Amino acid sequence: MSKILIIGGGIMGLCSAYYLSKEGHDVTILEKGDLSDNCSFGNAGMIVPSHFIPLAAPGMINQGVRWMFSSKSPFYVKPSLDPNLISWGVKFLKHANSRHVEQSAGPLTELSLLSKSLYKQLAQQPGFDFGLAEKGILMFYKTHKAAEEESHMADKGRQLGLDMAVLNVAECQALQPDLKLNVLGAVHYRCDAHLYPNHLMAALLKYLVTSGVKIKRDHEVTKIETSNEKITRVFTGNEEWTADQYIIAGGAWSTAIAKLVNLNVPIMPGKGYSFMVKEPEQRLRIPALLAEARVAITPMGDSLRYGGTMELDKINTRINMNRVKGIVRSIPEYFPDLRPQIPAEKDIWYGFRPSSPDGLPYIGYSSKYKNLVIATGHGMMGLSLGAATGLLVSQVIAGIKTAIAIEPFSADRF
Repeated sequence: MSKILIIGGGIMGLCSAYYLSKEGHDVTILEKGDLSDNCSFGNAGMIVPSHFIPLAAPGMINQGVRWMFSSKSPFYVKPSLDPNLISWGVKFLKHANSRHVEQSAGPLTELSLLSKSLYKQLAQQPGFDFGLAEKGILMFYKTHKAAEEESHMADKGRQLGLDMAVLNVAECQALQPDLKLNVLGAVHYRCDAHLYPNHLMAALLKYLVTSGVKIKRDHEVTKIETSNEKITRVFTGNEEWTADQYIIAGGAWSTAIAKLVNLNVPIMPGKGYSFMVKEPEQRLRIPALLAEARVAITPMGDSLRYGGTMELDKINTRINMNRVKGIVRSIPEYFPDLRPQIPAEKDIWYGFRPSSPDGLPYIGYSSKYKNLVIATGHGMMGLSLGAATGLLVSQVIAGIKTAIAIEPFSADRF
């Protein structure tokens, strides 16, 4: 049994703790916040094997250039001379090519399918009722250009063994009979699923506490000491912590944590927004993605969660209402019956997706330190890939063959 210290109590930290504690390790989590609103609490709750194209895809350059100067656009880069953003951007451009997309599709699909199977197993455990539903996700589109792109994506997905179907309007309407549609069609990602993130996080926290995992809230790591290629001590203010193995799972804050030990783990925070609206009629039965608007809508109980946007900027507490208005105004363009009001600022959730420049997560040991594992950089797929990453982290620390190959996710690739 090893003593393990996890820096970060988001979905990666909690899932890693889950699998490590099941192996009998003595686990402590240090979390800088109070665990009330981590990035995985407010996301769309989608489990997405369909998302096998990394963020650094060729089309994102042209699209990004058009979008980045509009604060209402789905993908917005706040203009800045920040050297971290410039360095990240150079790496992003280097990887935004077809070759990188082709090389990444297989590993991302494997990681996603592993995660989905693990969530299905988890949902069968006592105390883990987090609303997992395998209805797939409908990617709706309004333009012929998007129809062509999504049909091409569906072909690629089927080549990877994923269940995807291109639907016409009538077929879409049959799946969503209570909702008026104003679309050309959709791709039904039958391979996908969804869950209620708040319930998942609560269930994980409850399980970990009852299993003896120590969770230290409001403990921000301020200093890390090393010796002989190993982490030796971690400090949170005046308190010090020691362990046999250490894990950096700090989400969008991971770059700053890694810098404490002179490691380069490039991440830009991608701010996303979401809000909940009561929907007692439950007209939307299957989660929806709006292709052109880049908006996600997920049924959760008697409500709908609307979410979207990717705003690359420094971590901040600003709520950009233009971004939220962009989400709100796009919805009736696809679903004329759904007309959510612009929410009050107090009802808007935001979180920072830890986005690597090549769109792939970091999973595995650092080559610089023998007892440091990195688990971060999952971008918009953090919740979706959480279970798989947690299992892989536990296997890496156990020194056993991992469930899938993790070389593409090397923590040292930059």
